[in-house]
Amino acid sequence: MDTRLIFKKISDCAQQLAMPVYAVGGYVRDQALGRESDEIDFVVVGDAMVFADQLKKCLGLKRVTRYARFGTFMARYGGYNLEFVNARSESYDFNSRNPVTKLASLNEDLARRDFTINTLAMDISDERFGQIIDIFNGLDDLKKGIVRTPLAPDKTFYDDPLRMMRAIRFATRFNFKIDDNTFNGIRKNAQRLKIVSPERVRDEFTKTISAAKPSIGMDLFDRSGLLEIFLPEAGVMKGVEQKKEYHHKDVFYHTLEVMDNVALKSDKPELRLAALFHDIGKPRTKRFVEGSGWTFHGHEVVGRRMSESILKRLKYSNETIRFVCKLVRQHLRPMTLVKDDVTDSAIRRLLFLAGSEFDDLILLCRADITSKNPKRVNKYLKNYDHLLEKIALVEERDRIRNFQPPVDGREIMTLFNTGPGKHIGRVKNFLEEAILDGRVEDDHDACVALIKSHMDELKDE
Repeated sequence: MDTRLIFKKISDCAQQLAMPVYAVGGYVRDQALGRESDEIDFVVVGDAMVFADQLKKCLGLKRVTRYARFGTFMARYGGYNLEFVNARSESYDFNSRNPVTKLASLNEDLARRDFTINTLAMDISDERFGQIIDIFNGLDDLKKGIVRTPLAPDKTFYDDPLRMMRAIRFATRFNFKIDDNTFNGIRKNAQRLKIVSPERVRDEFTKTISAAKPSIGMDLFDRSGLLEIFLPEAGVMKGVEQKKEYHHKDVFYHTLEVMDNVALKSDKPELRLAALFHDIGKPRTKRFVEGSGWTFHGHEVVGRRMSESILKRLKYSNETIRFVCKLVRQHLRPMTLVKDDVTDSAIRRLLFLAGSEFDDLILLCRADITSKNPKRVNKYLKNYDHLLEKIALVEERDRIRNFQPPVDGREIMTLFNTGPGKHIGRVKNFLEEAILDGRVEDDHDACVALIKSHMDELKDE
C-alpha cells in the first residue's frame, strides 16, 4: 500500500479525536537519505492507548499490540510495521535508569531523543503533509554526515548509556562522523555502560558489526573506551605482533580487516563474530621462539574456550555460540592442507569436522589473508582454489560431509551382547577414524565386518 494513503488514513483517524500524530525518527531520517523502510514510527500528542482503540476501528485492524506502561502500541498494516508512542518528557532519578515520564508536547518529545538525525518529525495532516519539523538542525547534520546529541552529551548518555553504542552504530551504518563534543561525551561516560543489561549491549553490538564495514564500529568502540567495558578481550589484541607473511603485524587491526573481508561476502552476523574471535586467543598464547619470532601455538584451542565464555556473557544463543566456536577451533586446519601431497584422509577429516559449516569456514580462511602485498594474497588464494578442487573430488566420491557411522548404538549393543556403556562411543569413534582414514568404506556391512575383526580390543576394559 502507498505510504501516502496510510498516512492519510491515520491522519483522518487522529482528527476524529483532535489528537495530532506525526511520523518521526528513523523513518523520516531514512526518507531524507533516500532509503526505503518498512517500519514507521509515530508520535501521538495525547493518549496513545485511546488512539489505539480508535485506529483499530478506523483501519479494521485485527490485532494491536499494546504496552500501556510505556504508552506504546504496534500494528501491522499495508505491508508496514507501525509503532505509536505518546509524546512524552522524561526525568531521571540519580540512582535509577528507569525514567519518570509524563505526557508532553511534540517539541519536548523530540528533545528527549538520542541524536539530531533522529529528532526529525513529519506532519501527516492534509493541510501540512510532508512538512518537516526540525528544531535541532537534524537535516543539516544528515547532509554533513554528523552524529550529534540534541542536548548536552552528558545528559543524553547519562540518561541512557546504550545511546553511546547507538552513536557508534549510526556512524558505522551511514559512514558518518561522530561530533567531537559527542564523542568526548562517550569517552567521559563509557563506564556507565556497565549498568546496561548484556542483552541490550549484545543487540546493539550485533547491529553495529552487521554494517557494510564493521571495522569502523570496532575502531570507534576501541577509541571511545566502550570496548574495554563490554569486550576487553578484543582490545588486548592491540599491539600484539605476529609474523607478517600474510597478516598485519598488529593482531587487532588484522582482525578488523578480516571482519571487513567477511562482510564483503556474507551478511551473517555470526560469521563476522567468528572473524572477530578467530585470533582472540593469540595474546594468551604469545611466545617468542629464537629463529622463528613470535608464535601462538594452540591459540585456536584457547580462542575457542574464550569465544564460548565471551558469547555466553553477552547472552548469545547456543546456536550462535556453537557456530562461532566451531569456526574458531578449525580456522587453521584448511591452511595446513594446501600442499600438493595432501592426503584424501586429511581432506575427509576436514569435511567431517567442518560439516555443514564447511563453506563458512573456507570463507573465513580466505578472509584471513590480509597481506598488503597483492602477489602474496593471490598466491594464497590460488592455494585455496587448488585445495577446493581436491576437496570437490573427494566429496563427490565419498560424500563424507555430515556423515554418520552406518552402525548405530543399538546394533553395537547387539553385536557385543551388552547394554548401554562407554564402549558404544568407543566403537563409533573407531568407525569414524577408520572411515576418515580410508581403512573401510562408509558401508554398513563393511563396518560390521571391521567391528567383528576387532571385537577383543573394542570390548570394555
